[in-house]
Amino acid sequence: MTGVPVEMTRARFEELVADALDLIPEELAAAMRNVVVLVEDRHPSDPDLLGLYEGIALTERDSQYGGVLPDRIFVFREPLLAMCEDEDEVVDEIAITVIHEVGHHFGIDDERLHELGWA
Repeated sequence: MTGVPVEMTRARFEELVADALDLIPEELAAAMRNVVVLVEDRHPSDPDLLGLYEGIALTERDSQYGGVLPDRIFVFREPLLAMCEDEDEVVDEIAITVIHEVGHHFGIDDERLHELGWA
């Protein structure tokens, strides 16, 4: 970490998260089911965590799936800003984080995401 976080409004950060979601190929975006993406300042028990997927991956859902709250993808603003030198780096790190967590929604584990360069 650089020690001096990049200064960015929450609105701008949320715009960059939306831009990162737009990077997901249309056929994959259309396949995302019952999931919401949220921006939070920081994870309450792991302040260095960049993102988190909470839910039931699409690969684990069966015919009984239904009537459940949406899966949640969290993108944590403060640690992402703290690790970056400038806005361009923030853009890159948000994209990596969003794609990584969306990968979990599709049932892709951390090892495979590392192999694919999304970790």
